[in-house]
Amino acid sequence: MGHEYLSLAFCLWVLTCSLLPVSSNALLRIGLKKRPLDLHSINAARMTREEKSREGIVVMPHYLHNSDEDIVTLKNYLDAQYFGEIGIGTPPQNFTVIFDTGSSNLWVPSSKCYFSIACYFHSRYRSSLSSTYKKNGKSCEINYGSGSVAGFFSQDNVEVGDLTVKDQVFIEATREGSLTFVLAKFDGILGLGFQEISVGDAVPVWYNMVQQGLVKEEVFSFWLNRDPDATEGGEIVFGGVDRKHFKGNHTYAPVTEKGYWQFEMGDILVGNQSTGVCKGGCAAIVDSGTSLLAGPTPIVTEINHAIGAEGIVSAECKEVVAQYGDLIWDLLISGVRPDKICSEIGVCLFNGASYGIETVVEKENKKGVLPEDDLLCTACEMTVIWIQNQLRQKGTKDKVLKYVNELCESLPSPAGESVIGCDSISGMPNISFTIANKTFNLTPEQYILRTGEGAASVCISGFMAIDVPPPRGPLWILGDVFMGVYHTVFDFGNLRLGFAEAT
Repeated sequence: MGHEYLSLAFCLWVLTCSLLPVSSNALLRIGLKKRPLDLHSINAARMTREEKSREGIVVMPHYLHNSDEDIVTLKNYLDAQYFGEIGIGTPPQNFTVIFDTGSSNLWVPSSKCYFSIACYFHSRYRSSLSSTYKKNGKSCEINYGSGSVAGFFSQDNVEVGDLTVKDQVFIEATREGSLTFVLAKFDGILGLGFQEISVGDAVPVWYNMVQQGLVKEEVFSFWLNRDPDATEGGEIVFGGVDRKHFKGNHTYAPVTEKGYWQFEMGDILVGNQSTGVCKGGCAAIVDSGTSLLAGPTPIVTEINHAIGAEGIVSAECKEVVAQYGDLIWDLLISGVRPDKICSEIGVCLFNGASYGIETVVEKENKKGVLPEDDLLCTACEMTVIWIQNQLRQKGTKDKVLKYVNELCESLPSPAGESVIGCDSISGMPNISFTIANKTFNLTPEQYILRTGEGAASVCISGFMAIDVPPPRGPLWILGDVFMGVYHTVFDFGNLRLGFAEAT
């Protein structure tokens, strides 16, 4: 399997929108269009990822009813990116931007970007052509998992649809540090997160929309159409929700920290069996900038093993199970703290926190070559978590160690994702998430991503491994695989998130 397929795990399925002015009682609706998946351009979707160590907020929807609604059509890139045009300046200079709930700044390429080839492939903002431009000049940098964007702040009017946000502070990018940006179909990004994570403490566009009275209700909502053949890709609504895109009532979870849209999630089930991993609560975020569902490596490995997805076979993992499995079992039974076990048996040279481990891939990326001791330590920490989870299921030691040894074969690939045979989807179990004491199911058809046609088709597990270290982590990221099944409301005014079955 080539890297072009495996890199799909880091695709972001990010929604963009154009905002239209309406009467005080109307909804601001943004229509979305889909484009076929282009395997040759998958790497262009990998940018806005690992830098998102999340915080968040919970929101409650306000239902508005008005037939006088304006719709603007957007384009969907790679079935994983949705983008649309905005205008900056007077007269407006047009840019294609991604609307991302996992970041909070607006940036576009600058005409002063001379030394990054990516800038020459995209539209560039020219302040000298705008009569409403105001100089700021403060330098800044945004770091992403696969590159960075540096530049300086400027201020100008921003048009989204026919609506004008006045005096918006944004970033003129003068350096785009990754090939990702060269290949990207978008010019920049418009963040829908909170000001707490805004670089330079710049006021986000959404804040100014609210403060300038351009929306009646402090709510925006996402509906993603998961039908790959549908001409309508989805819809973002600013100022409320569209009732035709969900059924029943929303279930709400309060946000735990301002910044990213973060809340507390409960237990995760494979089939009808609890993994036990989040019974006491896990931090989670909802992020339109992530196409898949991401979580800690040990648990994602268990899920991918249960559904039959294959990753990299780790000899070090099997070595730990063979040499230390019995001892780890006995220490857990005797009450030794899980995060102390690997250091006490001499595999790790420090007192690590078992849930705060880095993935093997992350360590390789940092150091180039991963020392054998680090491999064994990482494998030991995962083994402790797996055995601890199985102890909750009251399995026998022999069965548990055999199961853990099998999990070693399901460790994700270097990009964090796992591949599966497309013909086995019908036999996979449901995966369920508990939010506000309610169960949200995902069927195999919903959590498996298929690309290509016929013999060339590739199926990717919707679960990828991302380890966010403490204190923010561990963290689950519910991306578009989840948002496509459950209509999501971001209630900025009441600071809570709402989920209802999408229709």
